[in-house]
Amino acid sequence: MLELEAAIQRILDLIPPTQPERIALGHAHGRILAEQIVSPVDLPAFDNSAMDGYAVRAADLATATADAPVLLRLLGRAAAGEVFSGNVTPGSCVRVFTGSPLPNGADAVMMQEDTRPAPAQTGAIQFIDVCKPWENVRFQGEDFKRGTPLGHAGDQLTAGRLHLLAATGLTHLNVGRRPVCSLLATGSELLEAGTPLAPGKIFESNRLGLAALAQRFGAETKIFPLVKDTLPDTRAALETAFEQCDLVVTSGGVSVGEMDFVKTAFEQLGGELQFWKVAIRPGRPFVFGRCRGKFLFGLPGNPVSAFVTFLLLVRPALLRWQGAANLNPAAGSGVLAEPLSNPAERRHLMRVAVDAAGKVRSSGAQASHTLMSLAAANALVDVPPKTTLPPGAMVPLIRWE
Repeated sequence: MLELEAAIQRILDLIPPTQPERIALGHAHGRILAEQIVSPVDLPAFDNSAMDGYAVRAADLATATADAPVLLRLLGRAAAGEVFSGNVTPGSCVRVFTGSPLPNGADAVMMQEDTRPAPAQTGAIQFIDVCKPWENVRFQGEDFKRGTPLGHAGDQLTAGRLHLLAATGLTHLNVGRRPVCSLLATGSELLEAGTPLAPGKIFESNRLGLAALAQRFGAETKIFPLVKDTLPDTRAALETAFEQCDLVVTSGGVSVGEMDFVKTAFEQLGGELQFWKVAIRPGRPFVFGRCRGKFLFGLPGNPVSAFVTFLLLVRPALLRWQGAANLNPAAGSGVLAEPLSNPAERRHLMRVAVDAAGKVRSSGAQASHTLMSLAAANALVDVPPKTTLPPGAMVPLIRWE
């Protein structure tokens, strides 16, 4: 039985190098960069005004006060996107707006709140306060200069980074190809939602929940029909899934019971099992294998076990496939509002609810079939074997949103 960290490393060691593809920037949110991006421009591209006001020579306003305003001749105006063609000479000013190019000769912008029209002289402005050189001016290249790296291979393209790249005029970029991930559920007791619930049957839920997780971490998903607990049915379903997908994720049929056929069917297709037990709770029975350059992730059938093992073991594989530099789950920390106890021999990934103040509580019953506590949870806490974490303890959190 492998420790969790060893199992993750075994998986990552087999994931192939990322295949890049070129896409439009408008479709790149959440994708993983497959190249370094270097700015082709300065930002700002020119010296410009930081606010609405007047472009001036700071020296002209050295004595300005509300009681003794300085009068400057108004030469014209330059709206954002317009360039004033003249020069700001001693004793003159130009009306500018936020983003307006700074006119030649000006070395500051006085905000309009510190000015007023000259009451007896048209074409002149009174200034009632002093101004420092370069006050309210945004300089060319102040944010970044041409040639500055703006993104590296392995970076995730967040909304903020897309905003940055769009400001350089970039239209396309190379990202890691998304894996196509199949979702299969095995079990003769399973029914599709919308069908009559017969005695002894249950509605299947793992595929939908796991597909949401897979999409959250960048995969394209395909949900396949339910698979009955027979070796021929399991083999046929796996064969179809491997033909169409890069990663095959199954739930159920991976333990050692008489009706568990996933491992046998996989080996009959020529698959090579890498391991099939991980020392965690929930989720000890977990199959990982490779078949013709594609991969099987066989998750337990219990819904919480399937969710936790996907989060811990499949998620990093999805990210590595796309070339992500950061494979760690979303993290954080919180303070226990109540004890968390694990009397068992295996580490327990316990479902918890973290409130806005950072207080951490169990989200409910921790059995691997209980979905109410999964729905109420927003994080996991890794509790070591034979351990009770006391109230007030600061604990690391594993998040999925």
